[in-house]
Amino acid sequence: VITKQAVLSPLGIARMFQLLFGCTIMALVSHSAGYSANYGIFCMFVWCFCFAVTLVVFTLDITRLHTCMPISWDNFTVAFAMLATLMYITASVVYPVYFLQTEVPDEEWEVQIYRIAVTVCSAVCCFPYATEVFLTRAKPGAVVGYMATVSGLLKVVQGFVACIIFGALANDSEYNKYIASQYCVVVYSLCFSVTVIVVVLTVSGRTSTLRFPFDRFVVIYTFFAVILYLSTSLIWPIFSFDRKYGNTTRPEDCPRGECPWDSKLVVAVFTNVNLVLYFVDLVYSQRIRFISSSAV
Repeated sequence: VITKQAVLSPLGIARMFQLLFGCTIMALVSHSAGYSANYGIFCMFVWCFCFAVTLVVFTLDITRLHTCMPISWDNFTVAFAMLATLMYITASVVYPVYFLQTEVPDEEWEVQIYRIAVTVCSAVCCFPYATEVFLTRAKPGAVVGYMATVSGLLKVVQGFVACIIFGALANDSEYNKYIASQYCVVVYSLCFSVTVIVVVLTVSGRTSTLRFPFDRFVVIYTFFAVILYLSTSLIWPIFSFDRKYGNTTRPEDCPRGECPWDSKLVVAVFTNVNLVLYFVDLVYSQRIRFISSSAV
């Protein structure tokens, strides 16, 4: 039985727009816009993955079948909406950078127009997902699931930023050159792993099964994550850009997209981004009320 209220609610309308734009993007790419190489595969994965999960979420929500699932539905949907927003923003930047050309031959203008349309639709589709996050986020004074709080949403962003760092590390970053840079990789991996565990426990509704208070664990972990990221924000630039260990400026003989210096710079920038995110998380995580029931 389809619930009319779920379809016509602001949340249901936002999800229908997500499906509409996602379907349009995949049709445009498959018809003429095209994609290639790792960057194109990543963008296509983002659009297909988000469309597929959104379709499942929308179907389960309007039929109320999600009540039969052994997960915390509200935590899952808001976490996915936050992740989808970040993935769409990334794809909306990556696709035009690698597939839109400044000088286009006359015979390729049709393909260029399709690619512009894909870029526009991808950028616009960020807003329905962001709208879902806005609609389901924690309201002042309301008792909600952890993932709907600022701290919970930041956990998703932190994990996503960590994935960007891992991608840069894997792209010939020379991180195994020094023990200090290897320590940084350990920090990134440790913080990412615990963040994923926190999200999984919350979405699965299993936080109440822990033998210690979940909220205290999150605060303590976030505090140590701030300390660890602070250390990497100091160590990584020294062993990447100091004259004794590397280059202070980008080498001239460094090909674009295949330069270790570029990868090191990406890691340095997003290390500081995650440091700020964990610090903000630490501030907010001490002000929220947790619900450890799988019913939320």
